Amino acid sequence: MNKPATTMINGFDASRLSSLPERERSMIERRQAMLGPSYRLFYENPLHLVRGEGVWLYDPDGNAYLDTYNNVPSVGHCHPRVVAAIAEQAAVLNTHTRYLDEKILDYSEKLLATFPDEMNRVMYCCTGSEAVDLAMRLACYYTGGTGIIITENAYHGTTAAAAAISPSLGPNMPLGMHVITVPAPDAYRADGKDVGETFAQEVSKAIAFMQRHGIKPAAFIADSIFSTDGIFSEPAGFLKKTLDVVHEAGALYIADEVQPGFGRTGSHMWGFMRHGIVPDIAVMGKPMGNGLPIAAAVMKGEVQERFGKDIRYFNTFGANHVSIAAANAVLDVIHDEDLMGNALSTGNYMLEGMRKLQQHFDCIGDVRGAGLFLGLEFVKDRQSRAPDGQRSLAVVNRMRERRVLISAAGIHGNTLKIRPPLPFGKDHADIFLKTLEEVLHETQ
Repeated sequence: MNKPATTMINGFDASRLSSLPERERSMIERRQAMLGPSYRLFYENPLHLVRGEGVWLYDPDGNAYLDTYNNVPSVGHCHPRVVAAIAEQAAVLNTHTRYLDEKILDYSEKLLATFPDEMNRVMYCCTGSEAVDLAMRLACYYTGGTGIIITENAYHGTTAAAAAISPSLGPNMPLGMHVITVPAPDAYRADGKDVGETFAQEVSKAIAFMQRHGIKPAAFIADSIFSTDGIFSEPAGFLKKTLDVVHEAGALYIADEVQPGFGRTGSHMWGFMRHGIVPDIAVMGKPMGNGLPIAAAVMKGEVQERFGKDIRYFNTFGANHVSIAAANAVLDVIHDEDLMGNALSTGNYMLEGMRKLQQHFDCIGDVRGAGLFLGLEFVKDRQSRAPDGQRSLAVVNRMRERRVLISAAGIHGNTLKIRPPLPFGKDHADIFLKTLEEVLHETQ
C-alpha cells in the first residue's frame, strides 16, 4: 500500500524550477524570496492566472481553463450580482459590528432560516479557520472538556487551534495533546459492514480512551462528506449513530460546513442535513461570500448563551458591511438560479459518466459523492484495492495540461477531488469527462 504523503498533495516541486519558462520561473523566485517556503503551488507546471468568469479561469495568454476544483467562488468566479453588491456597499460604508446596522440582522435572519429551528444563533468572523477555532472555544466552555475527536486525514484550518486538529497538514504539524483521530468512514473498504455502526464504534473507542486518561470529551468535528479523507458520502444517514455516541458522552457535535455547505451536495443546503442530524454547532467559511473574508459559526442557543454572557467576543471586521453584502448576494443567487438543483442534476450526470468510465478502466476502484462534491478513487488493482496515488497525480497534471483543473484528496492522495463552482453544468461535465477519458487512455 502507498505510504501516506508527507508533502502537499499535487504540490509543485521547487527542484524543478529550472525547467520552467522564464516568466513563471522569475515569478516563483520572487515568491520564494518574499513569501518563504511555506507557500505552496499546485501542479508540476504551476498555473499563472489573471482572470476568472463563471466556471472558467484564464492565463495571461488568454487560454481558458475549466475549473473543476475551486469551491470558494461558490456561485462562480466574479459573479456579476456579487461584484455589484460589493461595489455598491464599498462606496457607502464599511465598518464593524459594534454599531447598529440592519443589514447584518436581515442577512442573519435569512441565513438562520436555512438551518434547523434549534440552531438559532450566529457568530461571525473572517475565515473558516477562525470559525472552527471559535466553535472549539464554545464546545470546551459549554462542556468543560478538552478532548477533540477528528478523522485521520482531516483538515479544519490554519489557526494554532485549527491546525492542531488538521492531520492533513502533514507529520511536521503536531496534533493537540487532547486530540484523538479515528479512521474515516470508508464504505469502499467496509467489506459489507455497516459503515455507520463501524464509525460510531470508532468514535466510542476514542471517547473511552480519553476518559481512561482523564480527558473529558468536548467535541467531535467532521465535515459530512469527509473531503480531505477521500470524499466519503454514503450511505446518507450513517452519521446518526455517531451523533448519539457523542451526545451520550456529554460532548458536542461540530459540523464543518466550509466545503459541503451552501447547497453543494444538491439535495440539502447543508451537508449534515443529508444525514438527518442536527449538530450543536456548524461552521462555514469563505464560500459564503464567494471568496470575500466572511465566515460564521451557527449554533444552538444554549451552547452560546453562557459563553456570550461570560466572555466578550468580537471580530473587528467579521461581518463587515461589504462582506455581508457579498454573502447576501450569494444566498440570493443560490436561490434565484437554483444552484442546488443544478448541483444535484449535474452531480448525478457526472457520477453516471464516471461510472461508465469505471467499466472500461480497471484503475478506477470507486466513484462516489453527492451533488457537486465527487470523488474518483484510483487503485493498483480492484482485488487488493491498494491506493494508487502516483496515477492520481499523473491524471491531475495531465488534465491541467489539457486545461481542466482538478486536484486530489485522501491520506494516500489517490482520489480525484471534484468540487467545481455551483454553476458547473452538464456541458462543462462533458468537457471534464471527455478529458478524463483521454488522459486515462494516456496513463494506462
